[in-house]
Order: sequence, then C-alpha cells, then structure tokens
Amino acid sequence: MTNPRIVWVDWMRVAACFMVILVHSTEPFYLGGDGAQILTSSDAYWASFFDSFVRSCVPLFIMASSYLLFPLRHEAGEFVRRRAVRVLVPFVVWTLVYALVWGEPVQNFRDLVFNFCYSAGHLWFVYMLVGVYMLMPLLSPWAEKVSKRELQVYLGICLFTTLFPSLRDWLAGGELSVIYGTSGLPRQAFFPLWGECSWNSYGVFYYFSGFLGYLLLGLYFRRFVGELSWVKTLTIAIPCYLLGFASCFGGFLWRVFESAGGAFPVGGSVDMAVWWETTWTNDTIGVALMAVAWLLLFRKVKASGVFYQKVLLPVSKASYGMYLGHLLVLVPICGFFRGWLGTADAGVLGVWTTPVEILLSAVSAFVIVAFIFVLLQRIPKIGKYIAG
Repeated sequence: MTNPRIVWVDWMRVAACFMVILVHSTEPFYLGGDGAQILTSSDAYWASFFDSFVRSCVPLFIMASSYLLFPLRHEAGEFVRRRAVRVLVPFVVWTLVYALVWGEPVQNFRDLVFNFCYSAGHLWFVYMLVGVYMLMPLLSPWAEKVSKRELQVYLGICLFTTLFPSLRDWLAGGELSVIYGTSGLPRQAFFPLWGECSWNSYGVFYYFSGFLGYLLLGLYFRRFVGELSWVKTLTIAIPCYLLGFASCFGGFLWRVFESAGGAFPVGGSVDMAVWWETTWTNDTIGVALMAVAWLLLFRKVKASGVFYQKVLLPVSKASYGMYLGHLLVLVPICGFFRGWLGTADAGVLGVWTTPVEILLSAVSAFVIVAFIFVLLQRIPKIGKYIAG
C-alpha cells in the first residue's frame, strides 16, 4: 500500500525545480570574464531581481523532504537503503556524465575523490542533502516527542544564525578576505564569532546553522501548523517575503555598486562575485524569510485534477533527475538566446534584452528537461536509477 500524495508538496517541488533553473539562467549576467562581470547597471538590477525572487529554491527542497520523511517512518537501515537508491545512484550516474563531458576528464575524476565535479557546481546540493539525511535517524526520536514551544526555541536559534553572513561582513568592514581550496574555488574567510578562532571553527552556534533550520521548519509545519485561512496565510507570507526579498535584492545591488564605483561594466576575479552574493546564500535571513513565505503559500494549493495527474505529478517525480541533469540542456540554450538577442542594453530589445533572455532560457530549458526526464524515468527497470 502506497502513501497518498500530498498535493501541495508536488506543486512546491516542481516550482522549486523551475526556480533552480531560473537561478542558473541568471548567472551568466553576473558571472563572466575572470569570474565576476556585470555589463550594465540595468543588468545588475535584473540579475538581482530574478535571483532574489527565487533564491529560496534549495531550502524548499529540504523542507519538502523534511515534511515527507521526518520523523522517520522506517527503521534507519530501511531509510538509508531507500534514500541510497533514490538519491545516490542517479547522482553517481550524472556525476560521471559531467566528468566526461565538461572540463578535463582526468582531473575531474581526481577531484571526485574529495568533492563534487567542479565543472558541475550545482552537484554540491547532493552532498548537503546526504548530510541532512544522515542527521534524520539521529534526530528522529527527538522529533517525535519535541513540544511546540521547544521546537520554536530551536528554530529561533537557527533564525538568529541567518544573520551571521551579514554580521561578519559588517564587522570585517567590507569585502572579506578570501581563501582558496585545492579546487581553486574561493570561499570567504569567516570573521570569528562566539568561540570561533584560527584553531577552532566550531563556535557555539555552529551546530544550529546551515540547513538544519530548514529541516526543523519542515517538521514544525507538519506537526504544529494546521490549516490556515487565506487571510492569515497572506498576513504572514507577504511581510516575510517582502522583507526577505528586500534583504537579498538590496544587499546584492549595494555590493555591486560599491564595486563599480559608479562605472560599468564592473568585474574581477570570482571572489568578487562571492562577496556580491553575501545576502543570497541559503543560510541568510532573507532567504529563510522567503522560504517560509513560499511554504505558507504552497500549503494552500489543492489543485489535483487532470493537469496535476497527467503533467505536474510526473514532473514532480522526475524533479530530482531534472536537477541533476538540467545544466547540460540549459547552458547551450542560454548561449543560443544570447547569440540571437545580443547582450545587455546593446541587445535587440534594449534594456529588456536581459530579462527576456533569462525567462526564455529558463522556460525553454525547464520544458525540455522535464520532457526528457519524465521519459527517462519511465524506462523499465533502470529509469529510477537515471532520473531518481
């Protein structure tokens, strides 16, 4: 006997998948040159608008998994086995594809010993997801018994940690120093807070930061948030979303214009883009507030008719595979529209060139990728190992 579908979770998962593709369709408009590049001030606004609008896409995936799986409904061993088939096998398949197709294969396979394939940066998500899954059996007995008030306290602590990226930036007085790993990819050096120091990264709030908060949010909504009216939903969701969006949108633009000094194009090494994205990261207050708003809104979706059954549900079931493989389709599509329409304000549509390119790329790639992975998932016996 299979568990009944939770309709709004399917809608949210499909929307989150489109949001990811929209985020990646926006990246070419602020990543380029030596790593960071924005051609015009209007491109800065468009990049910040689109990316900020959907930046909570990854937290939505985590909250969906938490809502469906946490606390565990199976023994830990059975849970791990199911997740391995669903998550790890397709991940290995597509990791090998990217390693062979993009970059230098020999170096790619060397990198895989220690991390994801650097030519396919979006695969970081799977490593984080596996880490969350590893926590679930450990926390599951507590999750079954935790009271509403106790969970609210822990959520409050997690919410407090979302202020840290901006706090570190402010305390550092601007651009933070950047350190590089063996991959050559940059990471901002942390300004130390509450127990952190050169010989200890594990400060007092370390274990409450990151994606743990989204795991607990999914649990909180499942256990303690009942059906809300549209009035109450919008009363909470609209302020949360607007505040979160303002934080992401304004934070990115402020940093871009600070770097530009009033003159465009602006660019530099990739660590400049890392600094621009300070208020966009998944562990920031803006992203967390928008994630709550999206979750509240999707919980009101009840549509389960023909479109849901015939179109949306198959796409939802294939969404993980779509996440893994979408860049192979999106990259050439983005290149096609940029070649056709031109770049920035000099494009055929003037100031509207960039938003049209972003939307056309995202929608086209989403439709094509959805079609491909729904078909792949239907291949007898091996479909689930390719498309999840």
